[in-house]
Amino acid sequence: MRKIYYVPYTYPWQYHYPYYANAPMNDHGRQYIYGALPNEVEHANGFKDFRSSNGKAPISLGDYGPNPFVIDINEATKQNETFRTALWTGEHLQVTLMRINVGEDIGLEMHPNVDQFLRIEQGQGIVKMGKNKNDLNFERKVKDDFAIVIPAGYWHNLTNTGNTPLKLYSIYAPPNHPFGTVHVTKADVVATEEGHGNDNTNVFGKTPDEWVKYTGFLVGEGLEDVKRGINATHILQEFILMGVLVGKGYSPEKAYETVEEWERTGESQLLQQSKNM
Repeated sequence: MRKIYYVPYTYPWQYHYPYYANAPMNDHGRQYIYGALPNEVEHANGFKDFRSSNGKAPISLGDYGPNPFVIDINEATKQNETFRTALWTGEHLQVTLMRINVGEDIGLEMHPNVDQFLRIEQGQGIVKMGKNKNDLNFERKVKDDFAIVIPAGYWHNLTNTGNTPLKLYSIYAPPNHPFGTVHVTKADVVATEEGHGNDNTNVFGKTPDEWVKYTGFLVGEGLEDVKRGINATHILQEFILMGVLVGKGYSPEKAYETVEEWERTGESQLLQQSKNM
C-alpha cells in the first residue's frame, strides 16, 4: 500500500515538543532535532520545519515524492527559507519551493524539454523571457498571487525588485532537479555548476561519473548475486528494475529494498520464477 502524506498545521500532536506541536500524519518515526535558529526544527531525515511569522506551527519541508501528498502550498512557500527545496518529485512533474533575496535573481537559464509554472506567494519582481538569451523581449512585472508560465526552450530570469524576499513555488514538467534537491543559497547552485565544469554533461543535477558513484551500491549488490550463483536473467531483471526506480527518485538503497520485497512477497511472480530457473 502506498503511503499518503498529509501535512497539517492546525491540530496539536501530543508527542511533540509543545512549541512545535504538529507533524505529518503517518510520520513513521520522524524524530525532531532542534536547529540552530529559534524558529527552526530539523528532523532526523533532513526535513526542516520553519515557524511562520503569523505563529502557525511549522510544516515539514522535504521531498515527499512520488507518494500521494496534500499540503497548504501557500504556507509551505512562505515558511521556506532556502533558495530551492524540492517538495515533491514524481515521474512527470516536480514541485520546488524558492526564496529569492532582495536584489537577487534566479539566474538566466533555459530548459530545452521542460515546461515550467511559477506562482508567487510573497513579494514582487520582474520576469523576462525570450527565445534568444541575448534578446529577452518578453517582460512583465509580477507580485504575490501572480502566475508565470515558461515554455520549454525559452531563456528566462526572475529578479526580486521589492524590499522583502520573493517567495514562490515552481512546477517542472518533467522534473528538472534530482529527488531531494536542497540549495540553501544561490551561491550553492553557482558552486555546484562551477564544480561540474562547463564541458561536463549534466543529467538531472549529476554528471555521468557522479551517477556511477551514486549507483555503486547497486553494482556491489549485483556482484554479490553473481558470487551466490543466481542466474543472469534474474539479476538483470532485478537491477534494471532498481535502476528504473532510481530514475523515479528512489535512493539506490530504497530501490534495492523495494524490488527485493516484490520478489519476497510474491508481488512479482515473474521475479520469483526467474530466480528458480
